[in-house]
Amino acid sequence: MINMKFNKAFAFRLYPTREQEKSLLSQFGSSRFVFNYFLRQRIDFYAAHKGEKKQSLNYFDTAKLLTVLKRAPDTTWLNEANAQSLQSALKQLDVAYNNFFNKRAEFPKFKSKRGKQSFTVPQNFTVSTGSIKIPKIGVLKVVDHRPIEGQPKSITISKTKTGKYFASVLCAVKKTVKPKKTGGEIGIDLGLKTFAVTSDGKRIESPKHLRTAEARLKRLQRMVSRKKKGGSNRTKAIKLLAIQHEKVTNRRKDFLHQTSSRLVCENQEICMENLNVKGMSANHRLAKSIADSGWGEFIRQLAYKSEWNGIRFNQLDRFFPSSKRCFECGWINNRLTLKDRKWTCLECKIVLDRDLNAAKNIFHFARQ
Repeated sequence: MINMKFNKAFAFRLYPTREQEKSLLSQFGSSRFVFNYFLRQRIDFYAAHKGEKKQSLNYFDTAKLLTVLKRAPDTTWLNEANAQSLQSALKQLDVAYNNFFNKRAEFPKFKSKRGKQSFTVPQNFTVSTGSIKIPKIGVLKVVDHRPIEGQPKSITISKTKTGKYFASVLCAVKKTVKPKKTGGEIGIDLGLKTFAVTSDGKRIESPKHLRTAEARLKRLQRMVSRKKKGGSNRTKAIKLLAIQHEKVTNRRKDFLHQTSSRLVCENQEICMENLNVKGMSANHRLAKSIADSGWGEFIRQLAYKSEWNGIRFNQLDRFFPSSKRCFECGWINNRLTLKDRKWTCLECKIVLDRDLNAAKNIFHFARQ
């Protein structure tokens, strides 16, 4: 028995009134302005004080400057927004800076009003059946398709490029996990031609959501490029393109969640390779297919779902020759190329399926 504490987010669709939409758009704009303004301040401060003892602003410095900014005559409109949401924007900027200097992410980018909009409410909110109440906005209608678990910590309100509003409720969950002792034990080899092959011989075909919708996406993209910039017809064409991209994204998420949940339910131990998905995506010939498959998200889902359900999740080093090594005798075929889907072992003379052989090697050596 393991007592676990973790954060879990529950996303629900929002249906604001027209007046509430105006208030939400104002809050989006204020949070975006604060993020961009202090990103510029931090960049300029570093340029002016490079080589000195204090080279960069931190969260506390920007919080003090925000108080001064809200009192300035030109930016008094910031007082109409929720003050805690503006502070959350500063915290997000500080996290983005720390991630960059710790080499976990790229340098923070300025936010655009044409992209996805969001702001966070860290406290003073209420979650009820069919509604949520947040400061400066009021009570918003919500479709709560499932009950939330744990203690709510914060709410993030977002608007997609297609004009849909969502509320993501972050909850602190306490759970007692019992190690699972029933089900199979498998190794999984991810691929492009076949999405995944398990060590027990099962194959999961790749749905190729992006490839399927590629013809329509190209047509919609041509419609956008032919419209006059700044015109209403171009805005409509951009929204149609965004809707199609959203459909592809939702279909991919649905496939990954269903597949990962099924594997977790059926097995008590799962073994995979620790793939360098970002590095593999640098290959321009494979990048689109790798992104369409969603390997990184699939591995992430399997990892946290296994942890929540008491499943043993093991990962094999990415440099292990799982495809080149014969599972039966251990001979390594150094001449194996990506196009070779089947190959013959020169030691034991058996014909091996590349993906199935790799899955068996992953299962055997990841457990060790």
